[in-house]
Amino acid sequence: MTQVPAKPSAALPARTPASARKRDGKPLSQRDLFQLDSPLYGEIRGERSLMAFPFFALSKNAWMKPLSYEHATVSIEVRPSANGVATIYDKEIVLYIASLMAAKLEAGEDVAQDFVFTAHDLFSVTGSNHSARSYQRLSEALERLQGTQIKTNIEAGGEGEEGFFSWLSEARLHYSKTKTGERRLKAVKVRLCDWLFRAILRDRQVLNYAATYFQLGPIERRIYEVARSTCEDGRMEIDLATFRLQIGYQNPLSNFRAAMRGIAGSDAIPDYAIELIEDETPAPAADVGEGAQRRGRRAAPARVVINYRPEQAGEPTDEEVGGQINAGAESPATGARESTRELPE
Repeated sequence: MTQVPAKPSAALPARTPASARKRDGKPLSQRDLFQLDSPLYGEIRGERSLMAFPFFALSKNAWMKPLSYEHATVSIEVRPSANGVATIYDKEIVLYIASLMAAKLEAGEDVAQDFVFTAHDLFSVTGSNHSARSYQRLSEALERLQGTQIKTNIEAGGEGEEGFFSWLSEARLHYSKTKTGERRLKAVKVRLCDWLFRAILRDRQVLNYAATYFQLGPIERRIYEVARSTCEDGRMEIDLATFRLQIGYQNPLSNFRAAMRGIAGSDAIPDYAIELIEDETPAPAADVGEGAQRRGRRAAPARVVINYRPEQAGEPTDEEVGGQINAGAESPATGARESTRELPE
């Protein structure tokens, strides 16, 4: 897997080993009965291919239809569980786990596929409230992440896979009961799938996310991810129909065009300026595809231009912050040669 020039991320403070955090000569509390991987130190991180391609439904509600992506050499097939396909909001949990793993690797700690964390820390990082409904949504999201089936030809850690896998091969909520019988969630325990675990552990192609990512809507999140993972040399230009596929937008192209007009006008994507360029000349009849306006009007071709625009000028380069540069990586979206920063071995 590959990665493109990344906005430099601040160095993470060294993590304190779980054993040192837990005792200090004092009795273990109920919470300390679990060797927690949380709280998260540092930023939210994401594996590059997971950012570049559409693995999740752009929906807050249950999406019951299969998803598919076929472009160039990449294929992805996603099948729903009884509760639907994992959504872009369920992805928050995957990003949180990936961030815990990346922080461990940077600190030189051993990593395994099992992660134990508190819902409180997850909600604090993603900006969710701590209501009873949030805990219920967490349970539902874990079920979708465990039940959704994914098949892809994207290799991870130098290995390919045939057949389907789930994001989480195991997901459990551990709770205690009060004297009144009320359940109190102590910890969440999950097992990350082999595919994503190998990608983070061996490929070390991990990018940080903007702090405002969790405030974005579903389409805006995907636009940010695609721009973050595939924008070459700070600029990317792509035709609207192909961009729609990479975003994973399931409605007609005409709807996507209208959505892109609004997003480009609102200038709401962190670190990136989005421009929708619509040609004045309508496309020939043979080229008019999905989303073309009817009643005698034909849709003109359109393309999307994305330019990297850091929020703060004068930010240090990867070299200045001591980032390791992996020259000669190849973008899965464009096949272009790029340079990228890696996690340390």
